Amino acid sequence: MIKINGGVCAAKGFTASGIHCGIRKNKEKKDLSLIFSEVPASASAVYTTNLVKGAPLTVTKKHLESGKAQAIICNSGNANTCNANGYEIAEKTCELLAKELGIPQDDVIVASTGVIGQKLDITPIEKGIPSLVKSLSKDGGDDASEGIMTTDTVKKEIAFEFELSGKTCRIGGIAKGSGMIHPDMATMLVFITTDVSISPEMLSKALKTDVASTFNMVSVDGDTSTNDMVTVLANGMAENEKIAEENEDFAIFMKALNSVTVYLCRAIASDGEGATKLLECTVSGAKTLSDAKKIAKSVVCSSLLKAAMFGADANWGRILCAVGYSKADVDVTKIGVFLKSKAGQIEVCRNGSGVDFSEEEAKKILSEKEIDIEVTCGDGEYSSVAWGCDLTYDYVKINGDYRT
Repeated sequence: MIKINGGVCAAKGFTASGIHCGIRKNKEKKDLSLIFSEVPASASAVYTTNLVKGAPLTVTKKHLESGKAQAIICNSGNANTCNANGYEIAEKTCELLAKELGIPQDDVIVASTGVIGQKLDITPIEKGIPSLVKSLSKDGGDDASEGIMTTDTVKKEIAFEFELSGKTCRIGGIAKGSGMIHPDMATMLVFITTDVSISPEMLSKALKTDVASTFNMVSVDGDTSTNDMVTVLANGMAENEKIAEENEDFAIFMKALNSVTVYLCRAIASDGEGATKLLECTVSGAKTLSDAKKIAKSVVCSSLLKAAMFGADANWGRILCAVGYSKADVDVTKIGVFLKSKAGQIEVCRNGSGVDFSEEEAKKILSEKEIDIEVTCGDGEYSSVAWGCDLTYDYVKINGDYRT
């Protein structure tokens, strides 16, 4: 797996663009993005489990019943959620784009992100689509990444190159996500493109399998968004033998997909609203995979632990507290905890009890920007990883006047 440049444009046949169309008041911020495949592609998506869903998700789910798509359009600055005419706006967006591109309306995936409950005017989108299409470029992935950002402070994009049966294949992705992020699919907006030839059924299986151990294991603030969606387009232009069953090529594709998703998970967690540190919790020795996931999630979701990490305070009791209420089947008398960073590592708990350690050394370790929390259960063979961030004063500042 070789890391390459290009993001969602790295794979053959994909172009992208991002412009300011007028949804946002700030003309310096792009607010409309497009990803386009020159040929129809196998397509799959996973969606938020929140009962309150943005209209674009409903439209996209209907469009993807065919298992194919050719374009993705996303606006930022307005979530198009809880709007009386939201469905009509989402469909109209697809209609306008499809006409401009010369493709079927049902081959368009539509997404929105921003403030919930505000009316969305189709006018700036309608006026912007011709320019958006005209701006499509093999170098447009960066602009598309910028156009989907809300409170994100950095663009999130990645691409890899790999081989399937002697054919060079590529996969890339972009994501937005900083706040209102909590496990239960999908915790953000993610758009992934690849030139691999794979059936819609196998693509869907790959995505749903991967999401369970990646995007569903990220939490910034405990709030599951209304607009969360992860989509994948696979246009087959790498000309590999089509993946239609679970075989060696499918396993390689799963590894490539996971390389993209894990990178984006870490990028999203580290860019959590107001965050100064990325937290990665690795649980090992659990009785079941479910237990390992429950513990890892519980630890990164703990507001008390997140606050302690902000202050570089090795308050390991909060980790055990989170393990205890995770509802995992675990023997707490066997729990061990290590805290790690590039500054070193320190053991803080063994067999469910504290051990002597240097507070000064712990402070040094926890002052780094990436903190690893390792929890050993001593009960079995299963492991899991979850990602989160620290909880800072700035999180409250950002969300205290997010709408106004």
